[in-house]
Amino acid sequence: MNSVGKSWLLLTGLIVFYIIYLLFGALVFSSIERPVEEQLRRDMDALKQEFLNQSCVSAASLENFLLRVLTANKYGVSVLRNSSVTSNWDLASSMFFANTLVTTVGYGHTTPLSDTGKAFSIVYALIGVPFTMLVLTACVQRIMYPLVIAPVCLLQRSGLEPRPATVVHFVLLLVLVVLCFFLTPAAVFSVVEVSWSFLDGLYFSFISLCTIGLGDFVPGTQPGQKYRPLYQVAVMVYLFVGLMMMYLLLRTFHKMSDLHGLTSFLQLPRCEDSDVDEDREPIVDGDSRTANHVTEKTASRHLDPASQPSYNTINKG
Repeated sequence: MNSVGKSWLLLTGLIVFYIIYLLFGALVFSSIERPVEEQLRRDMDALKQEFLNQSCVSAASLENFLLRVLTANKYGVSVLRNSSVTSNWDLASSMFFANTLVTTVGYGHTTPLSDTGKAFSIVYALIGVPFTMLVLTACVQRIMYPLVIAPVCLLQRSGLEPRPATVVHFVLLLVLVVLCFFLTPAAVFSVVEVSWSFLDGLYFSFISLCTIGLGDFVPGTQPGQKYRPLYQVAVMVYLFVGLMMMYLLLRTFHKMSDLHGLTSFLQLPRCEDSDVDEDREPIVDGDSRTANHVTEKTASRHLDPASQPSYNTINKG
């Protein structure tokens, strides 16, 4: 079979496996969540009937009241006491909403109320989403050398072969990201958010940094929280830096896959096909003077994407 046929066969296999994976997830979620949902429905029906039996309110009036309450709650306005003291559209909250919009996290806890706000959200996101991706890419490009290239060079100078060095580095980077951007924030959220457990904080961190943003847990929305604006700004900084580190982790894995031949096996494009000329110069070829020369040259060059050393320049041995 020629290469084109193999490529299409591999793509078909990946699509089929993806569909099977979605069906597997659907079956598991349905088996876990549906009984809980049905029990909650029964509880709500019993509560509604108990309320009707103890009052002179008609079922139609009650349903109309609940419909209006739920509609208001959808837009972040609650009828519960002290829950609507602070506005969802003050400066800090509006900035938090804008941040979730352009990072594509989109919790959905607050949504535009007016048609003008909805129209502006479309225009704002059209410009803000690609601009945010540009900023994240630029930031990751700047930290590639100190967090990826230099550590791999250090591991190679310590005696490891290039491929094992990249694996060790990726595992260490993964542990660092999990510790600093998942476990530690989860502990912080479980303390600051009174109703959150450690698992809730870990769940929120994962859902947010993967830009899934289900919106069932949103920080800074509980009534009476102290320093709420400052807290929301801190969460915005955490989201941006966390997304940057997730992007760095993905790029590192992609580059490691290039070095180990995984992308070639799957017939996927290499991470830096544009760096052909730069790939001819290995970072480490057994001579420490070459590595020192590359390090000094990189430090003296202007920080632009074209001037940064490539992960793919590691000698494949």
